[in-house]
Amino acid sequence: MSGIHQQGTADGWHGIVKSGGEFAPEAGRYHLYVGLFCPFAHRVNIVRHIKGLQSIIDLSIVAPYPKGDSKGWPGWRFPTETNPYEGATVDKLFGSEYLHGVYFRDDKEYKGRYSVPLLWDTKTNRAVNNESAEMLRWLPTAFNDLIPKDLAAIDLYPETLRSQIDSIAAWMQRDLNSGVYRAGFAEEEYDDKVIPVFSALNRLERLIHENGGPYVLGKHITELDILLYVTLVRFDTVYVQHFKCNLGTIRHDYPVLNHWLTHVYWKVPGFKDTTDFRHIKENYTKSHYGINPKAITPRGPFPHVEDYVELDWKDLRVGGVNLPEVLEYEAKL
Repeated sequence: MSGIHQQGTADGWHGIVKSGGEFAPEAGRYHLYVGLFCPFAHRVNIVRHIKGLQSIIDLSIVAPYPKGDSKGWPGWRFPTETNPYEGATVDKLFGSEYLHGVYFRDDKEYKGRYSVPLLWDTKTNRAVNNESAEMLRWLPTAFNDLIPKDLAAIDLYPETLRSQIDSIAAWMQRDLNSGVYRAGFAEEEYDDKVIPVFSALNRLERLIHENGGPYVLGKHITELDILLYVTLVRFDTVYVQHFKCNLGTIRHDYPVLNHWLTHVYWKVPGFKDTTDFRHIKENYTKSHYGINPKAITPRGPFPHVEDYVELDWKDLRVGGVNLPEVLEYEAKL
């Protein structure tokens, strides 16, 4: 057993696929477990598509519900002939009923959550990594020697932009990506928790406009676009109603962010291809019984993402939510 995982702990796996390392890049060697509903697994799946790794890394997809109890047991399950779910797959490697069956194949005493994504090594029959933030950092370059040069040239973490990416990612993750959950699961603290979400959206609206689009930092796609997309594509469809993040909507209050979203969704390969709104919506509405006890899944909004219309970025009106508390927090970002 290597040092990347302690048996019987909840720490998870932290391996890296790299040439000369314990997990060498090889076509067909690795298998990825995801849920199309999960924004964290969505990040990794987008990278898989952007870098053209679909034929190199195969995929098994869990059903979006049921989620399991408060401790995560028994966790995500795979569809069966008697209990199918369109767009989900069986466990292509082992035929497991639940994802925890895959986890226990590496560590019978594992005490953590059985989360997605999970990258599995079929050569050593072990888990490699189940941390999306770590995979997002090394997966974009791990298989560059095995893919066409134009795909290998896509650098989502270019050295010249790393300081900006790290700085923006820190508050984006804290206040937006994680912020929607803090607001959604808050009780008496809701009034305070929802403010940073819209402060971050305000700041991103201005930032993308200043950089001139079509991506967060301007002309070049980076991992920031992936981090932002997995939250924004869920915002109007889920977070507004389900997590009570309704101080504004992307399509009405944020013209720049809405234009950014429609552009990457409709025009950039890998984004729309990995987005399944049924999986996304039914995961939230049929898993969080404390928030939605009748498990009703709203039909709207329609459409899920508006049509892309070619516009000049400099002509877009900068929007935002001008609630004083939002503006006060935004000034700190």
